[in-house]
Amino acid sequence: MQWSGYTTGERIKILRGADVHQTSLAEMTGLAVATIQAAEQDKRLSLNTLLKIADALGVDTAVILGQQAPRRMMYHSDRTMMRSLSQAVHDTAAGVLPETAEADGGASLQTVIDRCWDAYWKGEYSKAGSLAVPLLPQAAVHLRGQAAGEQGAAWGLLADGYRIAAYVANLMGARDLAYAAIGHAQAAAERSDDALQPALVASGRAWVYLRDARLDDSLRLAEKAAFDIEPRFSRATQEQLTVYGSHINFAAVVASRAKKKELVRDYLSQATATGARMGVEHRSRGTLFGPVTADTQAVGIAVALGQTGKALDLVAGIPDESLSGLTEAARNRFSMDKAMAQADAKLWDASLETLEEALVRAPVWARHQALPGVIMQKIGRASTSRLRRVSALIGVRSGVDAGFAPATAKTAL
Repeated sequence: MQWSGYTTGERIKILRGADVHQTSLAEMTGLAVATIQAAEQDKRLSLNTLLKIADALGVDTAVILGQQAPRRMMYHSDRTMMRSLSQAVHDTAAGVLPETAEADGGASLQTVIDRCWDAYWKGEYSKAGSLAVPLLPQAAVHLRGQAAGEQGAAWGLLADGYRIAAYVANLMGARDLAYAAIGHAQAAAERSDDALQPALVASGRAWVYLRDARLDDSLRLAEKAAFDIEPRFSRATQEQLTVYGSHINFAAVVASRAKKKELVRDYLSQATATGARMGVEHRSRGTLFGPVTADTQAVGIAVALGQTGKALDLVAGIPDESLSGLTEAARNRFSMDKAMAQADAKLWDASLETLEEALVRAPVWARHQALPGVIMQKIGRASTSRLRRVSALIGVRSGVDAGFAPATAKTAL
């Protein structure tokens, strides 16, 4: 059912979800439980009550009234985080900083940034966003405290904060915030003294473009980001190879979505060579790359190109024990690509088994993914009991998204 098809009371109950009871919502709003019950039963809803409920649930009044659809699969805690993150991004960019923001040193800020990326790569996107909320104004205060001509490192820290915000917004389907945050990240990166920073941000913007189905723009930017930082292999550090490898690998991913097979082969070859040069997985600058990353990403690329047999052959050639070097999010994504390949091969039960294992293993990560729904749409015949279990794990999706267009196999990443 479309969001507008529900009554106002039903929409409040859906937005409240299982994690917020009527009594909890009453406490959050300062309203009586009877007032909440009346609103949910469509008996009575004053403007004051509407405003208080909308604020407590972290949504616009238009969402409650059915004029605008809610973000896909967001819990109350997610919506609260996103509202705070949006305020932090826009206020920091405007120079409006809270009085409580402290001028932490660069080392302390870098520690928080590292914690953000750790949470992000574990699939804990709400945690990453929550950490970024105080990080942004603190990074801005730190920047103000640096002497003229000595602000390059501080600009780099602020760029990282905005980039984290953009990544979280992109995964949450908040298109406008993703564009705004990556734009602020670009402005900060261009003033940093870090040669890798502009390329990192450019790759992030390419990902926003991909989620927005702007494939040509995404490919152009992904290619440029990789070429701008291509190192000399004989002199390259592990950090340089990690950043370059992840960038050229992403260019291959975007090229596969655009069905440019020759570019895919070229970029995959470079990614594989980079991974071989590194020898092991290495994490740096908010990204991870190595030989296993190159191999697992090749599976998703083959799936995107419709090369089902090749994708399954690649899956068979990747030992399970090698996956331990990947981040949790990367392992889960590999499972999604594997399940997609199995669905394309009409291996219905195998696909559902792979999908179910990933959903059970990483329920928090799975809440923010579009691919499970795409895979379910592909599955024709399978065990009825397993279909019911996997459907329950995925949950009810509205089918609409207030930010980006609904994700597809091309744009879901």
